[in-house]
This record gives sequence, structure tokens and C-alpha cells, in this order.
Amino acid sequence: MADSASAGAGAAAAAAASNYKKLKEDFVSNLSGGSAEEVFLVTTVAPVAILAWSVLQRRHSFFRPYSPLAFVVDFLLNAGAILLAITLYADRPLLLNGLLLALALFVLALPRSHRPRRVAKKPKTHDAAKTPAKTGAKAGTTTSITLPKKAYLTTYRGCMMAVTCLAILAVDFRIFPRRFAKVETWGTSLMDMGVGSFVFSGGIVAARPVLKEKISQKRPSLAHRLLASLRHSLPLLVLGFVRLLSVKGLDYAEHTSEYGVHWNFFFTLGLLPPFVAVAQAALQIVPSSAALALFLAGVYQLALETTSLKAYVLTAPRVDLVSKNREGLASFVGYLVIFLAGQDTGMYLLPLAAQSASSQNRNGGTLARLRQTVSANRLLLWATVWFVLHQLSIRRGPLGLGLTESRRLANLPYVLWVLAFNTQQLTMFYLVDRLVFGEGSTGQDDSDKKDAVDAEAAAYSHSTSVVLRALNRNGLLLFLVANLLTGLVNMTVPTLDVSQVVAMTILLGYGAVIVALAVVLEVYDITVRL
Repeated sequence: MADSASAGAGAAAAAAASNYKKLKEDFVSNLSGGSAEEVFLVTTVAPVAILAWSVLQRRHSFFRPYSPLAFVVDFLLNAGAILLAITLYADRPLLLNGLLLALALFVLALPRSHRPRRVAKKPKTHDAAKTPAKTGAKAGTTTSITLPKKAYLTTYRGCMMAVTCLAILAVDFRIFPRRFAKVETWGTSLMDMGVGSFVFSGGIVAARPVLKEKISQKRPSLAHRLLASLRHSLPLLVLGFVRLLSVKGLDYAEHTSEYGVHWNFFFTLGLLPPFVAVAQAALQIVPSSAALALFLAGVYQLALETTSLKAYVLTAPRVDLVSKNREGLASFVGYLVIFLAGQDTGMYLLPLAAQSASSQNRNGGTLARLRQTVSANRLLLWATVWFVLHQLSIRRGPLGLGLTESRRLANLPYVLWVLAFNTQQLTMFYLVDRLVFGEGSTGQDDSDKKDAVDAEAAAYSHSTSVVLRALNRNGLLLFLVANLLTGLVNMTVPTLDVSQVVAMTILLGYGAVIVALAVVLEVYDITVRL
């Protein structure tokens, strides 16, 4: 009798678990998303929060020294505000932006702090290379070519990591609007933008080694590039297999139409490096990464529209390994395009700035001003170009293609939307940085600046949030930790049944753990490369 009762209880528990898994899968399935304009308004909270942070730092040196109170305020502004934007204030993003703007204006109205400012320390290593000028240089002069760190780039990447990590857990709670979750096939949403932004951001960073190759004037062979790409690919592919085995082994809720039965985002990230290596070889023929990206996007969209590829990806029966993972395989082309366009963006946001030493000594500020002006003008130009192209791709009528964004396909309008959005975000972060900190501002007197390069390094330290700098530094590791914590929460908490208060408490604690880990690694100068 006891054995029978125990077996019945076990069967009932198994049935309840199966029903709850089905409920969670349905919770994130068959969604149609929201408007691209709303995604823009919700994410605008990040640059507005950075404006408040920047005013606190510029006028009061609030985050120097970096005390526990400074950490709390830093976390609340640059992670807490984003969490509010995607949960409690999701229906009122303008109100939240207004409150943050009011905070910035209030701080601006306070009397300026008179406590002494600490001189920013120079970084331990400089990401720069110096090489004699090849042509046009007079004897006795050298040309200094640098790859400077840009505060607004770090801020952008840090904010992108914050919203990505918060959203992957928040989506499992009812407090997160369904229109922000990934759409089933057609449409736009916050999380659809998140995966594209993650890839675009990675592309920006990938511009650094390419620029260093130009500095050294060395062109590695394709075989060498492919071998080097394996170092970046293998850890990501291993993580992809670990996630696959854990999801299947733990019977974790999954949305198969997102990437397929076995595919996941780590596989997409892991396969990008070798294909980018091949693309670098193609750049000897194609003028730029942006041109190559547009060409690939156009060819892929043409294939979707003129062949059976679109129907295959969306409706084919899952009968073999390829068809079971058709979404991940097809969308990879779109993510490769996004990565290449991001790399092109990095090529002009991290420009090669050369100036003879004698000229630099005469006017130390010229170099920094030239770099910022060139970067800003090209950034504004490309933000406009991507926006116009996206509008033409979705516009119906004689001047448009009449297409609809699809993250599942990673089609042309989705790719152009990601590129337009991210360059717009970068523009806003640049404008905040320029408005508050100006050119080469370090919180020191101009007379203390030795030259433009040193001033730029000091300005970077002074004008970047420690939280965002930390999230940017170990982004991939933190993304992995966020995925592990998301799985842990989902296995221990009935996320669909908890109240708003409990949901917010869990999400705030989860965010605090990730940010605290990031800051500890930053404080101890630890970089974990995957």
C-alpha cells in the first residue's frame, strides 16, 4: 500500500513538473513582440542614467575614491535603472527617463564640490604601437600610432552587457512584458535586439587586432588566421555543448524554434571567428567590412526571397541534424553580417591617429580633437545610413522592399535594424561623454597634461563607471555566469507564480551578484579570456 502511494505521488510530481515545463515553454512561444520605437525608448534609459552618473562625477568627483556608497549608487544608476526600465517602468519609459534627467539637473544645480580631485593614474600598459614613419617624415621624428580606449565605447558595451544579463532571467517572470521577449518569427522586441547587439559589440572589439596588423604592416596568411581563430572558437563551442547537454539532461524548458533542437547562441558565437578570418582575406578585394557585410546581407536576402530557403527554415519537418537546427544554421549568416559591420564600426571608432612627435609637442591637444571629430562625424554618418536603409527595407511602396524583421531568420531588415539601433546608441553615449567631460577632460588642469595620449588615458579612467568598465572587461565570462545563475533560479524558483515584489527582489539580487563579481575582477585587475 505504501509503495503504491509513493509511486502515485511520484507520478503526480512528474506530471506536475511536465505541465510546468510546458507552461514555461508556452510562456516564451508564439510571441509577436512590440514596436522598434518602444525598444528605443526603453533602452534610452541607459544613456540618460549615464548622464546622471557623469554629472555626479564631473562636478563632485562622487566616484573617486570608489567607496561602498559609490558602488551602490553606480550599481543603481547603471544596472538598477535598466532593470526598472524593463520591468516596473516598461509601460512608462518616458517617466523613468524624466526622473533620471531631473536627477541629473538637480545634481547640476548643486554647488560644485571643493574637495581635491585625485590625478588619474596612467594605465599599467598602453594599447599602442610606435613605429618609424615610412614616408613623408623628416629625419629625427617618429610617428606615434595609438589604439586608444574610448570612454563612450566602454560605457556602451557595459550597458549592453547589463541589459542582456538582466533580460535573460527577467524574461522568465511575469513582471517582464511579453512584448519584450523574443518573437516567434516576425517582428521586433527588446530581446531580439539584445542578441544582435551582443554580436555587434563583439565586432567592434574585433577591430583592434585588425588595426594592429595595419600598424605592423604584417598580413598573416589565411591558414594562420584560421589557426588563431580556433583559440577563440574552441572555448565557445565547448560551452555550447555543455549548455546542450545540461538542457537535455536536466529536462530544462527550451524554445526549439529559436535556434533549433540542438543549436544555441554559444555555437553561433563559436563559429564566427573562422568565418571572420575568411572574410579578412576577402577584404583584399572588397573595400571595407561594411561593404562586405552589405553584399552578404543582400545575397542572403535574395536567397530567402527567390528560393525555397525561407520556407525550409520556417516550416520544414525536423527529420535530420540539419533540419533540426535549421534556424541556427540559417541565421548564422545574418549574425556574421552584424559582426562584420560591427568590426567596420570599430575601425573608425578606434582610428589610427598619427602625428609626428615634434608636432605633438607643439600642440598636444590636436591629436585628441582630431580623433574625436573624425570618429563622431563617421559615427553620425553611419547611424544615418543604417537608419535610412532599415526604413527602406521595411517601407511598403515603390521606394521600399516591404519586408519585416525576423530574428529567427536574421534577415536583411533585422540586420539593418540592429546596425541602426546600435550606432544610434553609440551616438548618444558619445554625446553624453562629449557634453559632460569634453575633449580630453581628466579632472586635472590642462597644464598637468603631458601630451594628448596621456590625457586621453587619464580621461578614460575618470569618465567611465567602474561597474560598466567591469562588465565590459569580462563580458563573456559574466554572460556565462548569468546563464548559469538563470538556470539555477529557474530550477529552484517557480518564476511564473511569484509576486512582483519577490520577482524584483530576485532580479535585484541576481544583478548585484553579477555586478559584484565583475567589480571584484576589475579591482584585482583580472581578465578572464574565453
